[in-house]
Amino acid sequence: MSPTTLDRLPDTVVLQPGEALRAALDPATWLEMQEGRALLVSPPAWFGETVFTAKTMLNEGDVHRLERGGWIELSALAPVRLRVHAQPQAPAAWPAEPRPVMRLVRLLTGS
Repeated sequence: MSPTTLDRLPDTVVLQPGEALRAALDPATWLEMQEGRALLVSPPAWFGETVFTAKTMLNEGDVHRLERGGWIELSALAPVRLRVHAQPQAPAAWPAEPRPVMRLVRLLTGS
């Protein structure tokens, strides 16, 4: 069975044995295996001139933190219930000043 591809994972993922999914996750996302057993394939990375992925077996009660973001693949080996704990997004920065001269004037006048 080919993996289902998701742009964003829900907070809780349920998979049956033999099912797999791919999803893009941000760095520092935590995966908490609430029940079951699954194989996690990490986002691709470079080692010298070679691309590699790390495979991690997740068992019930395990918590896994993604060090770097990217596309993961999760394959269920037994019925799986998994919680995804994403880091909160930083608030949007102030919009850039449309005219740099006005920004300079505000900085100089303290307003």
